[in-house]
Amino acid sequence: MASAARTKSRNAPTGPSPFRVEGEALPQAKFSDPQWTAKGERRASVPLTKLETLWFNTGTLCNLACATCYIESSPTNDALVYIGAQDVARFLDEAQAIGTREIGFTGGEPFMNPQFLAMLEDTLARGFEALVLSNAMKPMRRHEAALLALRERFGERLTIRVSLDHHTQAGHEGERGPNSWGPGLSGLKWLSDNGFSIAVAGRLLPGEGMEDARGGYAQLFAEHSIRIDAHDPMRLVLFPEMDETKDIAEITTDCWSILGKSPAEIMCATSRMVVHRKGEDAPRVAACTLIPYDEGFDMGATLEEASGEIALNHPHCARFCVLGGASCSA
Repeated sequence: MASAARTKSRNAPTGPSPFRVEGEALPQAKFSDPQWTAKGERRASVPLTKLETLWFNTGTLCNLACATCYIESSPTNDALVYIGAQDVARFLDEAQAIGTREIGFTGGEPFMNPQFLAMLEDTLARGFEALVLSNAMKPMRRHEAALLALRERFGERLTIRVSLDHHTQAGHEGERGPNSWGPGLSGLKWLSDNGFSIAVAGRLLPGEGMEDARGGYAQLFAEHSIRIDAHDPMRLVLFPEMDETKDIAEITTDCWSILGKSPAEIMCATSRMVVHRKGEDAPRVAACTLIPYDEGFDMGATLEEASGEIALNHPHCARFCVLGGASCSA
């Protein structure tokens, strides 16, 4: 299924993202065969070791239209429609049976889905840990009373990870658009002040070192009395930037020993994502949170069907997971 074109909102960034990837265009021959690289080498694959984290994409509609959104969410893109609470419950039944620990919710903006609070409460009531990815702006703030009630009942099992793309207003708004810094920071502080388990997801500017970035966030959190240790990689997650049109090395079976990595370290060894694509009768399981549209990463209609091995046949596999060392899970 081809990705839907994103229509910019009036608050969208007007120029190129400060996080854009620089480099040569990706050669057409790369990532074209699930078994073999363009050089004729055996492509690496990742088996599922255990489904630790099951993600639900609540829908691609969002109150923002970021310059380089990983899955092109926007106020008009409904390529992934709102998933329903009954469909989520069906997958939660299956996840309980196989011992999944964590349920993640991403979008779009999850709090825009009219049934999101119901599915979040169902998740927590079943004993799962829940991780919610949000921009902490108006859609979330409308549900303050409900969130306080969930925090009171379930405490640390509910974590909300706020997208704050940079520790400076210029960096953040260069990606997310004008007037996104103040409301996002205010929502993060509200969560902190009210005792929620919180985290922040940010990105590294080109040429910015990891320690410099963590130092910048630490200063920001201290200035606003936000209860996050910027040097804890579980509480401040810094993602590499991605652009599937830019050249990147393909991952071969020999790369594991060359890089000193194991397939078990890669995100798809322990996670899957449920999506409901527009035009399809029911939700299906995708291999990865970052590749919801590619038919080659559609794994089936159930978690059992989705337990197969995944060929690393996409630029995001290389740039984000293997070479970038990132994971969306907690």
